[in-house]
Amino acid sequence: MFHGCGGMQTAIGYHMRAIADAGFLAVAPDSLAPRRISRARAVATVCTGAELPGWQRAGDVLASLWGVRRIPGADPSRLALAGWSHGGWAIMDLMTMALTRPGDAGVADPDPALRDAVKALVLAYPYCGPGALTQLRRWRVAPPAFAFVGEDDRVAHPAFCDRAFRQMRRDGVALRTWRPEGAPHAFDEGGDIMARVRHKPAIAAEARDRIVDYLRETFPA
Repeated sequence: MFHGCGGMQTAIGYHMRAIADAGFLAVAPDSLAPRRISRARAVATVCTGAELPGWQRAGDVLASLWGVRRIPGADPSRLALAGWSHGGWAIMDLMTMALTRPGDAGVADPDPALRDAVKALVLAYPYCGPGALTQLRRWRVAPPAFAFVGEDDRVAHPAFCDRAFRQMRRDGVALRTWRPEGAPHAFDEGGDIMARVRHKPAIAAEARDRIVDYLRETFPA
């Protein structure tokens, strides 16, 4: 589970609890703290695209796939990636990469087999605009995916995402989408004052349930 550009905020914990309660092992790497990027700096630089773009954070996703296999109880044959906003951007960029040369995705020894073993994606209002590689490249692998972006989202803009989703389908992705009415960006984020302004609890609860249902359908007990 990969957080948005502002770091480990309330939405990740909200969905993590539901996913864990459904019987899945949920892991949420922090891409900011190890880089000593504060919340204020993240809002000023990561959220504006000046620092840690999606292609670079894709290396975090790849490294996490290596690490999660070493967690006791993890099943490497039943791995899913989920990303919120910037996290979704990173996941989508990773799907376009060859990962055949040292340094791809910012990783010294990238292993495409780690990425290619992923069985499902959840993309929560992923950033799909200028700079997102899905706008420029084909996906090299095509795991099934569930993606959603609110009709009132002006960060992961529906028009950009629709274009990216069409490309994903052309590349063979079995893509399920949902367009929640009246949902702005990060509608499931209820932390600080600004987040609470856009928080939509009812839509967040529906997103939570849809994510869990998708995972249960994809990975039956």
